[in-house]
Amino acid sequence: MVAGGRRRAAVGGAPELSYWDHEPTDYTLNEEEQRCQYLVKLLENCLSRAKKTKLHCSEVLVPERMISKIARGMLCLASSEPCGLRGSVVYVMVEIESMCRKLDRIVYDSTVVPTFELTLILKEDGSIWPVLRDFFFIGTCFTPGFRQALKLSPGFRLIKKKLYSSSSTGTVIEC
Repeated sequence: MVAGGRRRAAVGGAPELSYWDHEPTDYTLNEEEQRCQYLVKLLENCLSRAKKTKLHCSEVLVPERMISKIARGMLCLASSEPCGLRGSVVYVMVEIESMCRKLDRIVYDSTVVPTFELTLILKEDGSIWPVLRDFFFIGTCFTPGFRQALKLSPGFRLIKKKLYSSSSTGTVIEC
C-alpha cells in the first residue's frame, strides 16, 4: 500500500489490500453492548475504590474477561425485569479466607425505584497457600494487614432477589 490510499499490485498482478482499504460501516455499539461496557466500568471503579479502604491492598488482580462475564450475567438476570437493569441495586462483596466483606452498593439508575437486587460475591484465589501468599504479597514498607496484591479467583456467585415478589427464592448464577 502506498500513501494516499492507492493500491499497488501484489505478486501475480492481484491488487494488495490493507486494512485501511476497508472502513467499518457501523461504528456504534448496540444497546446491550453499551450497557455491558457501562457495567464493566462500574465494577472496575468499585474494585479500584475498595483497594485501599476495604481490601487493604495496593492492587487487585482480576482474571481476564471475568468482569465482562459478570456484566453479561447481570444483563441476563435483568432481562426479565420490568425496568431491566435500570431497576437494580447491586451489592458487591468479596470472600476472603471464608469471610464475606461488603465492598460497595451500586445503583445503576438512581431515578428508578429498584425492583430487584443483585449480590455479586467475588472470591479470593485460594490456590496459593496462605503462608506463601503472605510471603510474596506483603511488602515491608506496608502496615501490618496490608497486602501488596489480592488475586481474585475466576469463580464468582451472582444472586438475584426480587424486591416486589411473593416468592422468597432468588436466582443464583455460579461460575
